[in-house]
Amino acid sequence: MLFLMTYVFTRRFLPKYGDRTVDQMVQAARSGKQNIVEGSADGVTSIESELKLLNVARGSIQELREDYEDYLLSRRLTVWTAKHPRFDMMLRYCREHNQLSDYEPFFEKWNAEEMANIGITLCRMVDKMMMSYQKKKEEEFLSEGGIRERMTAARMNYRANQRETIDQLTREVNALKQENVMLKRKVGERGWR
Repeated sequence: MLFLMTYVFTRRFLPKYGDRTVDQMVQAARSGKQNIVEGSADGVTSIESELKLLNVARGSIQELREDYEDYLLSRRLTVWTAKHPRFDMMLRYCREHNQLSDYEPFFEKWNAEEMANIGITLCRMVDKMMMSYQKKKEEEFLSEGGIRERMTAARMNYRANQRETIDQLTREVNALKQENVMLKRKVGERGWR
């Protein structure tokens, strides 16, 4: 959603040629989205890779937020803070709506100030969610380790189980050998009749 909104924002409010901000904003929004997707996929096998990609995504989202803020400040438009009369309503809307279909109808209706402030708010919300998720993953990594640690633990557990099985079988074989020796003695004492 943030990527598509940024794409429309740059198309509507920035010049088509000669302004590097267009490429920077679109690429930051795309990079944020793609690194979240890639990190999520990599997280299946490597928490470490997932955390690295999420850090890249956070950096991109923070860069995008800065670009929206710079846009507003450079054009003497208002960055909405908690004191702004529309801030609470905007924040509530963003908290309660997280689907593209909730925002897309407004892409061509919002003015630059409205759209940039929504973009800033969404960037902050995505960053906050990613920080919480990263913290959870870091705790998981510390307690469970990454894939290498879990694979090593599994191998060591497998080997310990093998060693235990071998030791048990060795004890049984030794017991059978002793029983065999004892039975041979008994047979030798009685003889085969």
